[in-house]
Amino acid sequence: QVELVESGGGSAQDGGSLTLSCVGSFYSEMTYSRRCMGWFRQIPGKEREGVAIVWTGRTGTTYYGDSVKGRFTISQDIAKKTVFLQMNNLEPGDTAMFYCAATKPVGNRCSFRSDDYFYWGQGTQVTVSS
Repeated sequence: QVELVESGGGSAQDGGSLTLSCVGSFYSEMTYSRRCMGWFRQIPGKEREGVAIVWTGRTGTTYYGDSVKGRFTISQDIAKKTVFLQMNNLEPGDTAMFYCAATKPVGNRCSFRSDDYFYWGQGTQVTVSS
């Protein structure tokens, strides 16, 4: 069982920035690596939306949802088994509960389907005001 703990949510103004962090209770760098780990977000009444995912470890391939490309950046600290989401140029439409998630890759890539993710954090709220 892997525990994911998020931090860094909060409030920002339109055009502002926030950084989210997610640390996973992986036993070692080896168990941390070669997974898909990243962020989904959810607005009440809507399905969870994939935001940004990274193939953990030295590969480091990243995947982004269309609505955040060019504004959000996902990165990782392999030694700390931590994934970060730098969110710039925030918009009121980014207001949501953000969840960290992790799973094994599907074939040679990472899925953006929330149903494919086994491990989830408790969520952290991001609120962007105009």
